[in-house]
Amino acid sequence: MNCPYCGSSDISVADSRDVDEESIRRRRECAKCKKRFTTYEKTDFGDIMVIKKDNSRQRFDKQKILAGIMTACEKRPVSKEQMDNIVDRVERSIRKSNAGEIRTSKIGDMVIKELLKVDPVAYIRFASVYKQFNSPKEFVNVISIFKGSGKKK
Repeated sequence: MNCPYCGSSDISVADSRDVDEESIRRRRECAKCKKRFTTYEKTDFGDIMVIKKDNSRQRFDKQKILAGIMTACEKRPVSKEQMDNIVDRVERSIRKSNAGEIRTSKIGDMVIKELLKVDPVAYIRFASVYKQFNSPKEFVNVISIFKGSGKKK
């Protein structure tokens, strides 16, 4: 590692602390210019392959999950932080399973459960795309989940 200010490789760690279960924040100091800077280290768990509906495989990409959630939450009172937290919880759950592969349907189910806790409209939007609704009856069936559940309709 080189100092971002002077380029020296004579760097020391002044302080370290855990950010979460997978990240470490390190405060570093350059011995040459004496400037300090912060770095974050994240554990690399290796690649997880996602099995798509057509049985093709691609690398897990949490940005794709975030994009779907952001679309579902558009113009809804859901903060970017809440969306990022959903993605982090889903990713953590996938990584904790120690599976080298996971089906898109399982990822979709995890996202739906998380969205249901945050915003019912975003949940319905995501479910309608994820489950490929083809009729108004399917929307009615999903909306019926909220009747009597104490959630705002």
